[in-house]
Amino acid sequence: MSSRKLRTLVLIAIAAAVAVVFVLPLVWMLSTSLKNDFEALSGKMNFIPKKPILDNYIDGITGELMNVPIMRWITNSLSVGAVGTAIVLFIDSLAAYALARLKDLPLRRTLLSMFIASLMIPGVLTFLPMYMEFNAFGLINTYPALVLPYTAGAFGVFLLLQFFSSFPKEIEEAARIDGANKWQVYWKILMPASVSIMVTLGIFTFMGIYNDFVWPLYATTSPEMRTITGGIAMMAQGSYVQAYGKLMAMTTIATIPMLVIFLVGQRSFVKAITQSAVK
Repeated sequence: MSSRKLRTLVLIAIAAAVAVVFVLPLVWMLSTSLKNDFEALSGKMNFIPKKPILDNYIDGITGELMNVPIMRWITNSLSVGAVGTAIVLFIDSLAAYALARLKDLPLRRTLLSMFIASLMIPGVLTFLPMYMEFNAFGLINTYPALVLPYTAGAFGVFLLLQFFSSFPKEIEEAARIDGANKWQVYWKILMPASVSIMVTLGIFTFMGIYNDFVWPLYATTSPEMRTITGGIAMMAQGSYVQAYGKLMAMTTIATIPMLVIFLVGQRSFVKAITQSAVK
């Protein structure tokens, strides 16, 4: 066997091992969700339930497990994620366009340095000041409190900045000659050309908002305003602390929207990575 084939087999084995590490928890979650509470608490590593049941899913969807149905929490998470992602894409794309193309922008280099420096600040440091600010304005336990903290992300600005900076200037100059202003260049030239990178940023942003746990948990006080992460956490600490089957069923239901969104945007996600690698 040649060294090249051996190296290929080793890489395949490593990739398979990594895939198993990532997939195994998902398989265990799905398996446990199909077990009754007695089998889930048995402690045996059986991935195939002895008597698979769907009662955990039925009770979770119909709301029999809680005062507020799980579908309400998922709706809250989807709504907050969709609105927050749309705002992030709009604001970050405008900021990236200004930093990349508007050379006469005052303090352009200073602003760019501030954006990059903000990426190194841990989010936990801004948690308490942000909570006190929203509490002072009376926005705790409201939808604005769930959406606004995500609407200005430096990561999105930095990601789009790299794309806009590498965009051919000749196309922009041709549009200017045809009479297009700065807004038209941004909206009709750069935006259609950046669909792949925008979809990638949208997936990252939506996943971050949908999966966020700490801020929605403390920014909401009533069950109706809970997101899916905070809702499941509250149940896991309450009367269902040992109801692993029911908790895993709710977790599986909560995972489905993210899987669907990723599968739908997978082609654009891969295309954006390929374009970045080529550039």
